[in-house]
Amino acid sequence: MRRLRKAAGLTQAELGRLTHVVSTRITQIERASGAKPTLELARALDAALEADQLLVELWPYVYREAFPDWSRAFMAHSERAVGVNQYAAHVVPGLLQTEGYARAVLSMDAMLDGQGQLEERVAARLRRQDRLGSPERPELWAILDEAVLQRPIGGLAVFHDQLAQLLDAATERHITVQVLPFEAGGHEAMGGSLTMLALPDGSEVAYTEGADYGHLIEDPPNVLRYKVIYDRLRAAALPPTMSLDMIRSAMEGDYRAAKGPSRSERRRLAQEQLQQPGGRRLRGSSRRHPRPRPRP
Repeated sequence: MRRLRKAAGLTQAELGRLTHVVSTRITQIERASGAKPTLELARALDAALEADQLLVELWPYVYREAFPDWSRAFMAHSERAVGVNQYAAHVVPGLLQTEGYARAVLSMDAMLDGQGQLEERVAARLRRQDRLGSPERPELWAILDEAVLQRPIGGLAVFHDQLAQLLDAATERHITVQVLPFEAGGHEAMGGSLTMLALPDGSEVAYTEGADYGHLIEDPPNVLRYKVIYDRLRAAALPPTMSLDMIRSAMEGDYRAAKGPSRSERRRLAQEQLQQPGGRRLRGSSRRHPRPRPRP
């Protein structure tokens, strides 16, 4: 960025004004110190410096150090995959997460090194979702274990928004969502999540992941084993329409519990109950009528 800025004949202060940030922010980026740039800032810098998307393309590499070594090779394959098949054992897959849900999931990492690293990981995760809306978008098939629908990560309101996002995503032709119900019993992927990636050259890789580990499988015979496991999961899962009905039921049930009746609604319900035979009216709930006086 420094070379591009100097070639454009701009000072740090001038570039800051063009991108609506203070000059010290430009200094931090050029020195690779302080908070890392957001994707929005990378786009603004790219446009101001007429970099022809170079800074935008380099932006993911800035965030690579925010992730464990074992996930970087998988991320590199994911960036160019033409097909993504995922089985999610515990949480909604990253490509379908809302920002609030992603922050809640990533914040539970026991090895997380502070708020700054958390924000880096959230930004990088959301950035990877851009592929789903691009012309080169992959075909995505996601199988959610029923446990995913029973675990309100981030709180009920965040979880409700996440389930609503799943329903919206499933309306896209290139995205399919299924639910593997508890009644399907045990299976070969119970140890963690499984992802199968189809690459442009026709090859495939598999990736298994747990809370603090990840394993990329590239050897064709072993990849084939995991492909068979995924096909079995897909066969055991509910059909897409029934799966969306289950997601919708989980969303509606959880959100009602999260909201609860308002004070006015509670008062109305209490009034209706008290007006039943043998009940009494709430104080101040209706106009009082004077008692008739006895005639002389």
